Amino acid sequence: MATAPIEGKPSTGLRPWREIITPQPDVASGRYQLAEFAADLGQVHRGAGSDEYRIPRDFFQRTYLTHGLKRLLINALQRLNGNAGDPIVDLQTNFGGGKTHSLLALYHLFSGVPVSDLIGIEPVLQEAASPRPPQTQRAVLVGYELSPAQPRTKPDGCVIHTLWGELAWQLLGKDGFAMVAEADRQGVSPGSEVLRELFAAASPCLILIDEWVVYARQLYSVSGLPGGSFDANLSFAQSLTEAAKAAPQTLVVATIPASDTETGGEGGREAAVRLKNIFGRVESPWRPADTEEGFEIVRRRLFQPISQPALFTARDTVVKIFMDLYRGQSQEFPSNCREAEYERRLKAAYPIHPELFDRLYTDWSSIEKFQRTRGVLRLMASVVHALWERQDASLFILPATVPIDDRFVQTELMHYLENSWMPVVEKDVDGPYSLSLRLDRENANLGRYSTCRRVARTIFVGSAPNPLNPNKGLTEGQIKLGCVQPGESIATFGDALRRLSDQSTHLYLDGQRYWYTTQPSVTRLAQDRATQLDEDKVLEEIEKRLRPEQSSRGDFARVHICPNSSGDIADDDRSIRLVLLKPHLTHALRDANSQARAVSKEMLDQRGNTRRNYRNTLVFLAADRNRLEDLKQGVRQYLAWDSINQESEILNLDAFQRNQAKTKREEANKSVEARIPETYTWLLIPDQPNPRIPDELQELKLQPQPQSSLTANVSRRLKTEEMLITHYAGTLLRGEMDRIPLWRDSHVTIKELADYFARYVYLPRLKNSDVLLAAIGEGVQAMWWERETFAYAESYDADRKRYLGLKAGQQVQVTVSTSSVLVKPEVAAAQIAADEAHAAAQKAAVSQASAATAMTYAELRVKPNPIVIECQGTAVVEPTTALPTPMPVSPTPESQFHRFHGSVKINPRMMAGEAGKIMEEIVKHLTTLYEANVQVTLEIQANIPGGVTDDIVRTVTENCRTLKFESAEFEEE
Repeated sequence: MATAPIEGKPSTGLRPWREIITPQPDVASGRYQLAEFAADLGQVHRGAGSDEYRIPRDFFQRTYLTHGLKRLLINALQRLNGNAGDPIVDLQTNFGGGKTHSLLALYHLFSGVPVSDLIGIEPVLQEAASPRPPQTQRAVLVGYELSPAQPRTKPDGCVIHTLWGELAWQLLGKDGFAMVAEADRQGVSPGSEVLRELFAAASPCLILIDEWVVYARQLYSVSGLPGGSFDANLSFAQSLTEAAKAAPQTLVVATIPASDTETGGEGGREAAVRLKNIFGRVESPWRPADTEEGFEIVRRRLFQPISQPALFTARDTVVKIFMDLYRGQSQEFPSNCREAEYERRLKAAYPIHPELFDRLYTDWSSIEKFQRTRGVLRLMASVVHALWERQDASLFILPATVPIDDRFVQTELMHYLENSWMPVVEKDVDGPYSLSLRLDRENANLGRYSTCRRVARTIFVGSAPNPLNPNKGLTEGQIKLGCVQPGESIATFGDALRRLSDQSTHLYLDGQRYWYTTQPSVTRLAQDRATQLDEDKVLEEIEKRLRPEQSSRGDFARVHICPNSSGDIADDDRSIRLVLLKPHLTHALRDANSQARAVSKEMLDQRGNTRRNYRNTLVFLAADRNRLEDLKQGVRQYLAWDSINQESEILNLDAFQRNQAKTKREEANKSVEARIPETYTWLLIPDQPNPRIPDELQELKLQPQPQSSLTANVSRRLKTEEMLITHYAGTLLRGEMDRIPLWRDSHVTIKELADYFARYVYLPRLKNSDVLLAAIGEGVQAMWWERETFAYAESYDADRKRYLGLKAGQQVQVTVSTSSVLVKPEVAAAQIAADEAHAAAQKAAVSQASAATAMTYAELRVKPNPIVIECQGTAVVEPTTALPTPMPVSPTPESQFHRFHGSVKINPRMMAGEAGKIMEEIVKHLTTLYEANVQVTLEIQANIPGGVTDDIVRTVTENCRTLKFESAEFEEE
């Protein structure tokens, strides 16, 4: 009994195949039998068999004239008309290659029926230049109908013992038999001259011999039979070919099998070889229909022709939308599907998809007992009947729509396979308790179109016949070609394929090819190990995979990976840091009581047992509660395959299983890497829009970014939302200082300001103190600093109430210290104005002093020889008898330093930290001076009383050379 349909019609508005084309009545009703697909020349010659094979009109109406069959019929017409043509034709084909059907076509063509009954034969007659087939004598010899041990008595009293006797009687009756009667009685072959005379008397004559090997193998190693000896029959074959070649209007067509399936034992093989050698000298070889012609053969036999123009339009519309799918998603399907030739194939094969034909004609035909044409007809008749009964709504009959669960279809498939395939079908492919059916039921997205079931069917159809093929199985593109219809999500089939490969017992994967086999794979072992893994080990692996985020920090000064407690997060840095919470601390949308939120709040407020100071420097990233299970499942698969891969020798895995374990481990690893950013998507960010309201943790959902680390993705999103500031304008800083306010009277120290931004959540979250210093520098040198920004001073003298080193409207070097201050612009402007007034007064006083000095020199000119004595910059004048010419008076300049040299000892165990402080506090200031040429030399002196080992000598010497030391050498005592 047919089960309920499982394939739904995609939402494309197209008509399914069953509304466009109708099966033949016997196929639709299920009244197909083996005999109907097994054309029997002997039955037809006796007037028996089904109408489609027995009646010429019905036969040609449902026969597609392939190129090979046309050439055979044209040759026969030319030969029997006496014009040209080959006298001998060997229909040597593989099992089920259409040879008997070709014999029947010849038999009916020369049956003497009117040409009007030979539907579709007109082009053949025209090409052969024959208005009608000639009246022909026909002889039919079928090997399995004739017994070499039993004479046959004819209605006219002739007793026939041999093949040559039967041939002569069928051509000319008693007169023909008389020509070979003595040879028939003695069981020896008549000569070729006797046969030539027979053919000349009966011409035109057509001799059809089928299953000759079946007859001849009965004579192998046997003597004394009425049918003659084995050698006598082979001699007859040679005489027959020579006589047919010499006699005009005579055609011999024989079938000689090419496969061991039909030869049958040693005698059959020997007969086949000897007959091939005999016919090979004079034969005209013939080949069966190719795959493309097979489309039309099967279509005509199984389906009624499309007659209405509207139905042709509907078919072409279906083909077009399939081609649009293949071309629009070309990366998902094999490359040949985009070509115009494939569109032609779709139309020729409709409603059966060419991919299904390719699998049957290419893969299943490689099974020795699968008949190439007859086997396809039998199988597809069962398939079409089952789908017709289920009211299948598919657009094409694809490999995925082959109803393997149907009893008749399953029986037909299993007929060609070993019995061990049945458990594979029931357990993994298409049984009532199969894995594919269970996966579809567990996942609504997959079950909508029975995705897993269709994928499993496609792989089975494409892999079951070729267990020993080195290129076994199907690629992912071929699988999708056999499954997907327009209107369906291709990604869903990829998901189904991955689920099946992870859980199927008999599904193998090698590189990009998938196939089923009767040998259980190591997948089951991996499943068992994955199930038995401890939760703690799975979470530990997730934490291990998060650790590389510490090196790709993005805009964060540090990334804390899964801290055990708040005490693990330092509180001595004003830079922004990201905290990746442990995987089990999950969050969900608008969940105010999630574990992630509670732990993040604790870490934000406390550091161990003390209150945290720099609260505005932490941002938290948590796992999504719903996606964590997928991640853990992926990790379980990875750990299971990893353990199998490591224990391949202990488990005694063969080469393929080791390769499979390695491949599955790599796939699981990639899956885990892809799922981590899909799982860690919840940002919990401290936020306080109003300083008068307590702060809270704001949630923000991340979108996974391919080829991007978690930290880089978090940085990008925070900067987009302006929750992480990497550049801050001086005007914005001034506005924030006035809004809170942050001033302490008329100024605020730079250190206090840096602490404020790191401490208070209601202030903007600056990347680090450098962002603040850059904003201060920008604000101080602004042209409109008096109105929009502020001034800067190196320190503040509280006793004198005066700012030292006050600067504004110019470039400054700002440092974080307790002495440097940011000054309100109005206060700074007032001091600057006072300083300028004081400077102007001093300038006036200097001018007056210069004038008085000039008068003194004028008076001294009358005094003789004044002596000038310099003493620490003060001039003392004594009278002399001579007076020098007076020199201009100018103020004495202040002295300036032009060089600096310093040395310091560094703790070699804390070298990185101390060198950084020296750079920040000393070198940085010197390098900012105009045209400064600063050189820093690192000198290393080491005294090792115990001596230096050779490996240390080599390592240090090589590294010194790499780092371009000017000198570096070890010395002996």
